[in-house]
Amino acid sequence: MNICVFLSAADLAETYTRPARELAELIGRGGHTLVWGGSDVGLMKVVADGVQGSGGRLMGVSVDFLVGKVRKGVDDMVVARDLGERKKLLLEKADAVVIMVGGTGTLDEATEILELKKHGRTDKPVVLLNTAGFYDGLKTQFRRMEDEGFLPRPLSELMFFAEEPVGVMAYLEESINALPGTGRLRPESAAG
Repeated sequence: MNICVFLSAADLAETYTRPARELAELIGRGGHTLVWGGSDVGLMKVVADGVQGSGGRLMGVSVDFLVGKVRKGVDDMVVARDLGERKKLLLEKADAVVIMVGGTGTLDEATEILELKKHGRTDKPVVLLNTAGFYDGLKTQFRRMEDEGFLPRPLSELMFFAEEPVGVMAYLEESINALPGTGRLRPESAAG
């Protein structure tokens, strides 16, 4: 499975790097491919190191103005012209999406996939890893959007909230196995 991870390139505290390493190791040990922004700095480096060190593959999608931060020695690297093309390529190469801690760039990438799902343009599973309650406020806002009629589909159809990396991988594996063409029904999931 090609798992796109949206996350920060900032250097962060152990509160955030520990779960990132755990998720990366689960991705690598599962024989999956990390699809990510391609940078070799901050949390992006932590995740790439963990996936590569655990036997997974790396597929990076960088952008022109960040080419100086690109990780060397990856299995596949593409450099997009701009951020719009980068998001498009990241999503095209992914079977599933994980949203980890990050800033405005991460939120931009996250809302792009959610908007596509809202309009039925993709059925890729999306998981938000709510490390240390980082996204509690966003979770509350999404629920308010749902409760007040701003979402045409139930929140549980758009994304799944996980508190730990093991929950991320369990949901992704179950969801991928249930996508059309596998002969199984798509699982119902609560946005918990």
